[in-house]
Amino acid sequence: MNFPSKLVETAVNQLSFLPGIGKKTALRLVLHMLKKEKIQVEQFGESFIKLIRNINYCRECFSISDLELCEVCANPKRNKSIICVVEDIRVMMAIENTMKFNSVYHVLGGLISPMDGVGPSELRIEQLVEKVKSGSIKEVILALSTTMEGDTTNYYLFKRLKEFSVPVSVIARGIAIGDELEYTDEITLASAISKRVPYENSLVN
Repeated sequence: MNFPSKLVETAVNQLSFLPGIGKKTALRLVLHMLKKEKIQVEQFGESFIKLIRNINYCRECFSISDLELCEVCANPKRNKSIICVVEDIRVMMAIENTMKFNSVYHVLGGLISPMDGVGPSELRIEQLVEKVKSGSIKEVILALSTTMEGDTTNYYLFKRLKEFSVPVSVIARGIAIGDELEYTDEITLASAISKRVPYENSLVN
């Protein structure tokens, strides 16, 4: 692709790094921004600079946060004895949108996936183990996608937490096999969490 300007080419190359955006889409976006007022484009760019420079991760659940503690963990009305383990912030947001869950989360930061070179050490598994080891946790809910990677991570977490005699449950299989939770509608997701079952039962089935 030949560009009339090195500035345009650089902008297109940067945008095309984003998932799902090819060079043609990136060029269309760049040309669209050139039609906007300069102040709008500057605000657009500044928002990402501020994001990278100022974003925090909650010291309790590792969710994205503006402060040291996210709104969920800072809420005194939340049941801190039940932890819902999720892959990333997108799943946490999906569960929060159901408005049916009143406990706290633990964001793993991904799923175990040997094909992608992601092992247990790349995830926040040891931090979860430390929480359970503290003795203040009464239940761990594994709310991971029903994919091969999700099932592998579920099994690994169950084996790691088994020694602490803390109930480990998994969301009900109202979620279709292979589904990613962030795309599941709120009603189905809320039902799957409320009808969760002990992890051992899911192995039998």
